[in-house]
Formats: sequence, C-alpha cells, structure tokens
Amino acid sequence: MTILDDILEQKRKRLPSLRAEVPATPSIRHRRPRLSDVISAQDGLAVIAEVKRASPSKGIINADADPAEQALRYEQAGASCISVLTEEAFFKGSYEDLAAVAETVRIPILCKDFIIDELQIDRALQAGASVVLLIVAALPQERLRELHGYAESAGLDVLVEVHDEEEMDRALELDPSFIGINNRDLKTFHVDLGNTERLAARAGKKPGRYLVSESGIMSAEDAACVRENGADAILVGESLMRSGDPGSAILSYREAKGVVRP
Repeated sequence: MTILDDILEQKRKRLPSLRAEVPATPSIRHRRPRLSDVISAQDGLAVIAEVKRASPSKGIINADADPAEQALRYEQAGASCISVLTEEAFFKGSYEDLAAVAETVRIPILCKDFIIDELQIDRALQAGASVVLLIVAALPQERLRELHGYAESAGLDVLVEVHDEEEMDRALELDPSFIGINNRDLKTFHVDLGNTERLAARAGKKPGRYLVSESGIMSAEDAACVRENGADAILVGESLMRSGDPGSAILSYREAKGVVRP
C-alpha cells in the first residue's frame, strides 16, 4: 500500500457520510475571472498559492492558520489563484475552509482534493470553488474522462495532475486546458524538480494550454528553474504556510528569472 492508496481508501470511506452532510456554502458569492484569463494576463510567473494545514510527508505545517486571512494575504501579494486543501484525514482541510476563502477573495479558487466521485465536485462548487483538481494516478482513464467532463459541464476549470510520462499521455487524451506537473511522486512522496522539464517537453506547447509546476518549490531559484523549463504557473503551499512574510515570497516567485540548473 502506498501513501496514495491510503488516502484514496480513506476517501472512499468518507463518501457515505459526506452524502449525508449539509454542504458548506459561502455566505457571499463573488464573481471570479477564469483561470486562463488570470494566467495569460500575468506579467511573469503566475502563482497558485495554497492554504494547507498539514501533509502526509511533512506532518503539521501550520495548524492554527486562518484560511480566509491567509488567502487574503496571498491575493494582496498578487497570487493568481488560491488553492485550498479540503482533504481531512491527511491534510486537515475541509469544505468549511474552502467556503471561508471563497467569501474573502475575488480571484479563482482551486479545490485541492483527491476526487473520485461527482459528489466531491458538487461540494467544491457549492463551497465556492471555480477550479477542481483531478489526479490521473488516482483514477482509471474512463473515470477520469467522466469526472473531467462533469466538472467542465458545471462551469468549473479543471487542473489535471500528472507525475510521469504515462500519466501525461493519459492527460493529453483529454486535451485539457490546465495540466499540473507534480514534482512529488504521490506513491513515494519523493520530490524531483526535473519532472517539470521532462514532462513539459512531452506535453509541448499548445495555445490555450497552461502548465502548472507543483510541489517542491521552496525558493525563487526553484521558481526560476521550472519557469525556464516550461511552466506557466507554479502551485506553492508549504513554503508560504511556513513563511512569516508570504507576500514577499509570492513576489519573488512571480519575478523569478534565471537559467536552467545544470
């Protein structure tokens, strides 16, 4: 059993009780731009800034953070999108966190979860998300296709996450607008920023398609590395949640320039 297997098993166990719950909904609904419009308008590297209390690999990161307050700091610093973990058992997130963020910021909001059922997409939409994550490694191809179509039909943008060449090929079959290249192997949680270079080259360039480098980006140097290697945006959580000044960190990521590491 891998860490991903453990997370998915917990998610399957969680679904029956989730069906019985009253959905979390924001009391204020803001109009949000499309993620593509925000990324394409960005002068520099777009930053998807994440609200994350914990992770299986790092344990507790910032348990006492106020999701809405943290998200507002991100938005004010120029983040293009806010990612909110809603997975409960391993990441200590919730749809209530997502709804609180949705009430507070005006930029796109990504529901970051391990989605295996349409119900989770419904809950993300009800809680105020404008983007959802689908992880190729977590889904058979036909199920991935079904959930991708379901989310798009609901008006949501979809970030399709891959980690290796086979998963990239599966993602490309969907012709998605957003592909997330995870530098962390979800089975071992090993991180390799070189993943972005390899998989961005495999994806190639296509108008209207955006590549997001995810995980392991801890510095402006890391951001410059993945930008030079094909990333249009980065998804950053841990370094921002640990930072006493996430605004300065976001600014440094957005302006990151440099040469590819040897």
